[in-house]
Amino acid sequence: MTTSSGAAPVVFNPFDTAFVADPYVEYRRMREEAPIYQSPFGLWMLFRYDDSVHLLRDPTLSVEDDNSTINFRVQTESAAGDRARRGQRAMLNVDPPDHSRLRGLVSQAFTPRTVVGLTARVQQLVDDTLDELVARGGTIDMIADLAFPLPFTVISEMLGMPVADRVQMRAWAHTLTRGLEPLVSSDQLTAIIDASDHMTEHVLDVMRWKRAHPADDVLSALLAAEDHGDTLSPDELRDQVVLLYVAGHETTVNLIGNGTFALLRNRAQLERWQRDERLGGNAIEELLRFDSPVQFSRRITTRDIDIAGAPIARGTLVLTCLGSANHDQARWGERADQLDLGRDGAAQHLSFGSGVHHCLGASLARLEGRIALGALVRRFPRMELATETPAWNGRMVLRGLEELLVALAE
Repeated sequence: MTTSSGAAPVVFNPFDTAFVADPYVEYRRMREEAPIYQSPFGLWMLFRYDDSVHLLRDPTLSVEDDNSTINFRVQTESAAGDRARRGQRAMLNVDPPDHSRLRGLVSQAFTPRTVVGLTARVQQLVDDTLDELVARGGTIDMIADLAFPLPFTVISEMLGMPVADRVQMRAWAHTLTRGLEPLVSSDQLTAIIDASDHMTEHVLDVMRWKRAHPADDVLSALLAAEDHGDTLSPDELRDQVVLLYVAGHETTVNLIGNGTFALLRNRAQLERWQRDERLGGNAIEELLRFDSPVQFSRRITTRDIDIAGAPIARGTLVLTCLGSANHDQARWGERADQLDLGRDGAAQHLSFGSGVHHCLGASLARLEGRIALGALVRRFPRMELATETPAWNGRMVLRGLEELLVALAE
């Protein structure tokens, strides 16, 4: 455990209730007292911007759990057997050259031109949703009523997934992503395995149907790639589809939810955007920086390394705290903890990671966030929080809201 000079051991506790509501106070303490921290569980954590960038961009490091000297899947493997290997062939969890091959196959669906071509469809979905909310009137749940349905519909249409029970799919996806957390209880593990079974069964059923009914969509393209022989294995195909389906909406839900909450807690910035629509692009970058949907990203050392004087052995899991890096005063200045929609260099945040594993869907998330939040700001200038204590999801990695009650006012 890391210690500050001559003091008692520094303890990082992400399970404290105060941390769940606002982790950034704790991040600042860690940057000041233990910016390179070894937890009691053996993993290391980096809290400064420069250290995080250096690690994330190191091409010699790994994301494959098999390269770790600690088996972080032992609890899962004991409970789930071979099912614990699901997801291990997704590009998020493999190193080059496999990562390069898989990313190359999928990236064609996320080119800048393709994403820009989705603008009209995203705008239509947002406008239609807001029309429905106005007709309903009263207080809405920003998460269930907009933040989730929008990206879920977009990624479903891109993949060519048939219309499904959105409430059930959201529940499975939300439970699955809890597996990204460093620690899960036995009850949570059981729920994760159950959600994985259901999600896998659903995806395999869709894949069987899509083979007989190919179309101009991402899933049909991936199936065609698999049919070429050695391009995609069945496990790789399954894991890419589940990854795209889940990651394609889960983090954007957090962007829209966290962004709405930040704007309503910083009224002057919301009104600034209302006065100047040209702020939209930079506003989304700043909202991503200010309260990142993804708070941590991992790497596993493949050799003994040294980070700012801290020796880290081969096979060690190292977590970069993206949320802390995005508030590092050494990078963002004395106003790092303040929301500034016009901030210079806001796009240099680490909310989408960095290096070869930089988020493939970053452009799509930016588009959805800019259109959804921009429409809210313009259409409901007098909207207000209907609660001062929203329901956070309690996650360490994927920070977001379970519920955000907002009173709309045009």
